[in-house]
Amino acid sequence: MKFLYDIFIAFAKACLPIAGLFNKKLKLGAQGRARTWDILDQNIKHTIPKIWVHAASLGEYEQVVPVLEKLNRKEFQIVLTFFSPSGYENKKNTRLVDTVCYLPLDNPSNVSKFLDCVEPSLAIMVKYEFWPNYLKQLQQRQVKTILVSGVFRKKMSFNSWYGSWMTKYLKAFDHFFLQNEDSYRNLNRLGFHNASVSGDTRFDRASKLIERDNRLHFLDKFVGDQKVLVVGSSWPEDISIMSTWLDENDSSGDYKIIIVPHEVDHKAIEQLEKTLHYPCLKWSTIENETTVIPSDYSTLIIDSIGLLTKVYSYATVAYVGGAMGTGGLHNILEAATYGVPVIIGKNYEKFPEAGKLEDLGGLFSVSNSADFTEIANQLFTDDYLRDKTGMICGHWINSNTGATREVLEYLKKMDEKLVIS
Repeated sequence: MKFLYDIFIAFAKACLPIAGLFNKKLKLGAQGRARTWDILDQNIKHTIPKIWVHAASLGEYEQVVPVLEKLNRKEFQIVLTFFSPSGYENKKNTRLVDTVCYLPLDNPSNVSKFLDCVEPSLAIMVKYEFWPNYLKQLQQRQVKTILVSGVFRKKMSFNSWYGSWMTKYLKAFDHFFLQNEDSYRNLNRLGFHNASVSGDTRFDRASKLIERDNRLHFLDKFVGDQKVLVVGSSWPEDISIMSTWLDENDSSGDYKIIIVPHEVDHKAIEQLEKTLHYPCLKWSTIENETTVIPSDYSTLIIDSIGLLTKVYSYATVAYVGGAMGTGGLHNILEAATYGVPVIIGKNYEKFPEAGKLEDLGGLFSVSNSADFTEIANQLFTDDYLRDKTGMICGHWINSNTGATREVLEYLKKMDEKLVIS
């Protein structure tokens, strides 16, 4: 099976540039990987020990941020790699690390070249990044390797006839820091016990959001003293179930709506505007802080990246997108940390944090337009229900922090120089 895997990776390497002609993300990935070796050649300092951190995408990056903030950049060079364009394109200029690039595809020659160049003394993987050739060579080179905020599910490939061969490569990990007890039990069934349930570092990341200045002056003027629905990381499937409620609200003017779509390219924004059936303000049309806001607009579209976590601070109720379709639920912690009720779509089986918050009473899952209308109206009109639900969300965030501390304590025991105080 390993032989077939290597053939598949070689085939993918050959096909990605062609596939990029038809898909924007694949094109970005192919072009970005073509620059990886130049980036490494220009930035790697061979006289300084390196820490290699790998996050598949933007969500995994957010998970490892609390750890990145404490890594000692005076003693070590930090190299951050991404697999997907959503991570690299958004964070290629992050100041938390020294070098950012795409991860070269997982074939033996790429892996050898990458590790020969970076020469990591420590490798940190996030959530469920298990590339067999990288893990094999990390183990052979005796590079200390840990998994942060790891997740192991029963339905992962390790438990299947076609993926069980990959299990042996998990031996590369010196320690697994896991999000929950289910992951611990599932990892134990695979024969690994060098693990601990530390929790999800995203809680540490989310808990700090409320400590910063989240004001956006234009939003102050747009919102005024009205209640606000923030729709974060939305996809067309999310907007479709709330379009009737949004149309009615636009007519009544009861609430302000701020929509932050997951995709902000021109085509996606144009489609969103058509779906809404009524005129909306757009962030990109705002010239400066003195712009006069027409009072008859109920909805603002944030057609820019990097603002969502601040926008959530204006929410009376938050809808977090992704779960009405198959793309995957986006980060509910970023909304919950502000102590507001959270609404999501129906497909969240792979996101245990959503199920937990729903059980506690801080989150509501909706399946269709009628569900959304009922829940939204209840939360906006029933102050007691809204306050109680929001309080549950805020308490849930605060009571689940601490995962980062466990990771950092482990690293300090490994080498005190790894972490700053």
